[in-house]
Amino acid sequence: MTKTRAAGRTVGGFRSLSLQAPAVSLLFLWMIVPLAMTVWFSLQRYNLLMPEMTGFAGLENYEYLFTDPALWTAMGNTLLLVGAVLVITVVGGTLLAVLFQQEFLGQGIARVLAISPFFVMPTVSALVWKNMMMHPSNGVLSWVAESLGLPAVDWFSSLPLTSIIIIVAWQWLPFALLILLTAMQSLDEDQVEAARMDGAGPVAVFFFITLPHLKRAISVVIMIEMIFLLTIFAEIFVTTSGGPGLATTNLAYLIYIQALLDFDVGIASAGGVIAIILANIVAIFLVRMVAKNLES
Repeated sequence: MTKTRAAGRTVGGFRSLSLQAPAVSLLFLWMIVPLAMTVWFSLQRYNLLMPEMTGFAGLENYEYLFTDPALWTAMGNTLLLVGAVLVITVVGGTLLAVLFQQEFLGQGIARVLAISPFFVMPTVSALVWKNMMMHPSNGVLSWVAESLGLPAVDWFSSLPLTSIIIIVAWQWLPFALLILLTAMQSLDEDQVEAARMDGAGPVAVFFFITLPHLKRAISVVIMIEMIFLLTIFAEIFVTTSGGPGLATTNLAYLIYIQALLDFDVGIASAGGVIAIILANIVAIFLVRMVAKNLES
């Protein structure tokens, strides 16, 4: 009986593997072929403006990038953008989740309105902020500043990276709110009520009950947001085009400049490989952080 069951499990395992193989193989090819082509082109001299210059370049493209100050500026802007947006969305999302968890008139409508910016396309969001909110002459923020007797601010000229951070944070704050508000639904109200009966105030309840309860949800928010924030492009393209100078050029936009403005496929591919390595380093760090929180 034991041998029959073991054999059955073995046959079932092979049968299951044969059913999964086509999908897994297709997914593997879908991932590995673009990656292999990117690595191959990063080792070639391939500039569309100079088709006669071809051949194996080795690590010349990588050497060019690592000696180019634009790469380090772009990486610094990328990390600053990601870090600032994460702080704003996690802190703001946590506070808003606590606020929207309370009972008040029109709670359902308020939740829908608070979450709705996440469903606005990045290009549309950037256009709205550029032409309606941050415009130095006709923008809402300019009108508010003039109403208070303050000079209007030309956001994209004087505070370009701050402007991008505000736009991106406005887009991703509803996502953090949605995840954290969902996690708040599972908070044990009896535990909160017991803490209040013991004399704990709102601040103590937040730091010792609510925040530890949201720890896993915050880790998920950080992991998902960081993966997407490393590839921010549309907001920069629509508003500042990476400028002034390189003030708002992140790694994704630098690759775009090399590939579609300078037509240097080799250097752009090398930049893509660097971006992949950076994303994998971040992913390893995030997976470990999330796994540690799940174990605790």
